[in-house]
Amino acid sequence: QVQLVESGGGLVQAGGSLRLSCAPSGRTDTTYGMGWFRQAPGKEREIVAAINSDSVTYYTDSVKGRFTISRGNARNTVSLLMNSLTPEDTAVYYCAARPGGFSIFAAHYTYWGQGTQVTVSS
Repeated sequence: QVQLVESGGGLVQAGGSLRLSCAPSGRTDTTYGMGWFRQAPGKEREIVAAINSDSVTYYTDSVKGRFTISRGNARNTVSLLMNSLTPEDTAVYYCAARPGGFSIFAAHYTYWGQGTQVTVSS
């Protein structure tokens, strides 16, 4: 069982930046497709960005040009650099992992972190 641990959330003013990080709590022997999702109050969980083992990336349209997903040197570590944040980015952000390549669908992911709150004030 893989457990993912996120860090880096917080409160930031509009226009500011945050970096989220995600790492497995123990050893992982397989390189997973990784994704960042977010869920705002009253809304469904949505894909934000994803990356596969070859560092091919996907971004949802609303974050293109502002967010950057990247893999760390340690296996299955991933970060999300968020620039030019707006109040619409306010949500709980979740890291997720799945065997094979990434997916844009939450239901395709096997492992999830506990979530980290990102709040952007206007």
